[in-house]
Amino acid sequence: MHTLQRTGKEITEVYDRHVDTVYRICFSFMKNTADTEDMVQETFLRLLSAGKKFQSVEHEKAWLIVTASNLCKDALKKWWRMNESIEDYAGELQAPPFRIDSTLDAILELPEDQKTVVYMYYYEGYSTKEIASAMRCPPATVRSRLSRARQQLKSKLGGDF
Repeated sequence: MHTLQRTGKEITEVYDRHVDTVYRICFSFMKNTADTEDMVQETFLRLLSAGKKFQSVEHEKAWLIVTASNLCKDALKKWWRMNESIEDYAGELQAPPFRIDSTLDAILELPEDQKTVVYMYYYEGYSTKEIASAMRCPPATVRSRLSRARQQLKSKLGGDF
């Protein structure tokens, strides 16, 4: 059993710093408010139980982004989720608490591996090397995913990415 190694104040500060980012990541996967809120909560519970020391605020943020992405991917793989249809919940779905434009909508439709690197690169400003470190993959893999994502976004939206 893990012990809590952070004070309530420290957790509150981390939460306040990163909750919007974690929410956007989770919403990009879950696509509804209720499941998104569950995944945000689970992400911060993981932070509590991990007792991880971070080198910087950026390292902390990258850890939360990768953890949130992985938790969402795992939740979407569950057998009970695979048997659900989004149409079953159409009346219950709420709009996200942020504006979705055509670009963000196209990004949300990307495969998970591409969606995460696009978000980290363009929305959070991480370099491909930093993303590779956070996702534990080679920088060339991150660059390939970005390239494929740009091609898909270009064909959907037109213009240069």
